[in-house]
Amino acid sequence: MKLIFTVCTLFLTAGLIKGQNQVGIFAGAHSSSARYLVFNEEQEVSMKPGFHLGVNMKVPFEGNLYFNPAAFYSMKGYDVKFTGFTFPPDNKAINNSTTIHTFELAALLQYDLSKNSGHFFIRLGPSLDFQLFGKEKFDLADGTTVSRNMKWSPVDYGRYAASLIGQFGYETGSGFTIFGHYTLGEGSISNADFGPRIRHRLFGLSIGKYIKNKKIVIDTKNRE
Repeated sequence: MKLIFTVCTLFLTAGLIKGQNQVGIFAGAHSSSARYLVFNEEQEVSMKPGFHLGVNMKVPFEGNLYFNPAAFYSMKGYDVKFTGFTFPPDNKAINNSTTIHTFELAALLQYDLSKNSGHFFIRLGPSLDFQLFGKEKFDLADGTTVSRNMKWSPVDYGRYAASLIGQFGYETGSGFTIFGHYTLGEGSISNADFGPRIRHRLFGLSIGKYIKNKKIVIDTKNRE
């Protein structure tokens, strides 16, 4: 987790000082779920619809290789059925349905598959997402239904998670983009000792537009 955070910070800093950046916006829809393990046993998880929106930059490195950092909001969640007791959410819970609002920082490398103004591209890289707030609804073994805000603490749910992101898409000569993407969660959002391991899974489709080019010139000359 610390390594991915450090990489994201370094890449974002590098993007801000590079010579010529294209600044863009993007939004889209996705389906999200989780890999949910209780004592290393896979639980039955269903996907939930969500959406995302954010900003990104395209920063030239060399040839067809670019740095493409992004910052965005993403609504995630999952429906899970339990085969045994688990905490969180509750030792007596038999299922859980969550909706989680997150803010994510991604440090992606982009490779354009041609030098044409209109071209396909591939993006890969790590991300760090912050669980801002969330809701959960679950049934207990006695038939009671509980609906509440998710609890964030060292012994409940955790606010930070790390992921790997892969994207494949097309960019037009005028700066419009469309791309499919997949998120593979590597960090669990459960902090409880002997609790479940919950790692985000997500795939979706986005559209975007680079809205301007921004040149940043750094004067390295000595001044008298």
